[in-house]
Amino acid sequence: MKYLFTLLLLGTSLLTFGQDQEQEAVINTIKQMFDGMRAGDSAMVSAVFVADAGMFTVFTDKNGDAQRRQGSLQNFLNAVGTPHDKVWDEKIWSYKVKIDGVLATAWTEYTFYHGGELSHCGVNAFNLFKSNDGWKIINVTDTRRKSNCIEDQTPTVNQFLDDWHKAAATADEDTFFGSMTQDGIYIGTDASERWLRDELKEWSAKYFDRESAWSFTPIERTITFSDDYSLAWFDELLDTWMGTCRASGVVQYINGEWKIKHYHLSIAVPNDAVDSYLKVLKKMEKKGKK
Repeated sequence: MKYLFTLLLLGTSLLTFGQDQEQEAVINTIKQMFDGMRAGDSAMVSAVFVADAGMFTVFTDKNGDAQRRQGSLQNFLNAVGTPHDKVWDEKIWSYKVKIDGVLATAWTEYTFYHGGELSHCGVNAFNLFKSNDGWKIINVTDTRRKSNCIEDQTPTVNQFLDDWHKAAATADEDTFFGSMTQDGIYIGTDASERWLRDELKEWSAKYFDRESAWSFTPIERTITFSDDYSLAWFDELLDTWMGTCRASGVVQYINGEWKIKHYHLSIAVPNDAVDSYLKVLKKMEKKGKK
């Protein structure tokens, strides 16, 4: 029975690994298209399409009527390869990929910049076929609009994290815990402090009953995004009542808003003070054993 379970577990792991590889291959095919656009390299773009690929745009006209416009792959390739002073930069914010055998679909949110200036935004809906030469785009349909466009998410995430710290400083319990995912994890400075969101909420209730739960002021922060902009990880220095602290965390973009998935707070001990710090810890450990 144990042997059978091991085989099933191994089979499931291999299947998941294979699916992840195929999703990555689909995403890389789409990325090559947009990399070629930015480089003005029509051959690079052409390589990821089937020869008779379809290209469509759907939109609502000024009268409010739904319209569909058919493009031409060859016209698109000609436009990409024609020298132009302004770079065509289509930033993709998310990839939602589904695969069944040799068929894949991908839904991507995008914002298009023409020479660094925002032109329009929307979504691309790709259909892809896995040929003997790898994944190829069969057709792509895009929507286009000029409002509610996603742009650089760094200021948004910075403001979100600043507001989260402010919520603790003002004892705004709803905002503080509402900014975390249900399975969000908070790791404190004590070795015993690892909480799920609701565990932290219960433990800290007495602090949020005050005018301020705790006050951490960000000094500096670095943010890095995943390729599809659905995740961001960060580290930050904080001015706190404990002195300078270092923290790191992960935030996830869910249903149009950022949520904290993981947060790890630690006290920053200067290297010159480590020996003294360790002596204090050893004294505390001895007291704890008595």
